[in-house]
Amino acid sequence: MRPFELKKRHSGLKEKVIRFLLVSAAVVSILTTFGVLFSILFEAIEFFQMRSFWYFITGTEWSPGVADSKFGALPIFSGTFVITIIAMSVALPVGLGSAIFLSEYASPFMRDHLKPLLEILAGIPTVVYGFFAAITVAPAIVHFFGLFGIHASFNSALASGVVMGIMIIPVISSLSDDVIRAVPDSQRKASLALGMTTSETIKSIVIPSALPGIISATLLGLSKALGETMIVVMAAGLRPNLSWNALEDMTTVTVRIVDALVGDHEFNSPDTLSAFALGLILFIVTLVLNVISLSLIRKFKEKYKINTL
Repeated sequence: MRPFELKKRHSGLKEKVIRFLLVSAAVVSILTTFGVLFSILFEAIEFFQMRSFWYFITGTEWSPGVADSKFGALPIFSGTFVITIIAMSVALPVGLGSAIFLSEYASPFMRDHLKPLLEILAGIPTVVYGFFAAITVAPAIVHFFGLFGIHASFNSALASGVVMGIMIIPVISSLSDDVIRAVPDSQRKASLALGMTTSETIKSIVIPSALPGIISATLLGLSKALGETMIVVMAAGLRPNLSWNALEDMTTVTVRIVDALVGDHEFNSPDTLSAFALGLILFIVTLVLNVISLSLIRKFKEKYKINTL
């Protein structure tokens, strides 16, 4: 066999091995997703055979562990929604603003020193954030609103949401900074050459080009907020509370899941199986958010491609 043919044969074999490894990785990830879904689904179905699904998603009272236990999860969903909205209201503007500053305005020296400091926040354990929320942020909120005669609980959704937003800032900032810097510099120069200012270039050229990546970063931060437990336990409390007042104590889906699974109830009891029902709803919500974000990214890419032709 000629050396050229031998080399070509080895290259083809190497290509097949690489393709097999990549396909295997994709299959493993897909099977893992279905494994997680089915492990939750069957136990959730068993729970809904014991309790009404309609009352579960619309009921306003959550009182497991008592004689006449009720599993109305609406207070838990509302608490999750309120705390997540507060967290994203803090993390998105600060994270995106810091990403724009680091990528468009900061000097290389300043960027090399500021970005590592910002990313340190991502390495802090969530229990430390919980202590910060309970000991520092919550008393500050109570004192601030007390000056105006407004009562605020030491366990409040506002304290939990603010600290959770601080925790998410590095996720949104770091990923957004990377996608903004990936925008071709030729687009910036062309915009400036046409007479646009730096801020106009960022608004009209850079941000639209990087928006798919920014949406992905936002979704990742949102998923992290939905799955956070420790900060909520230490700063927002454990009480299911159907209220839109962020100064009151609330709880979230993940906290109730942990509380249900660490109890002393039997595994096949409604109190324990309710954790799987909550997990299934959380899984569906996350899936819907992913589908919506992918749809927005696809539509925007098509629109931007059309506008740049």
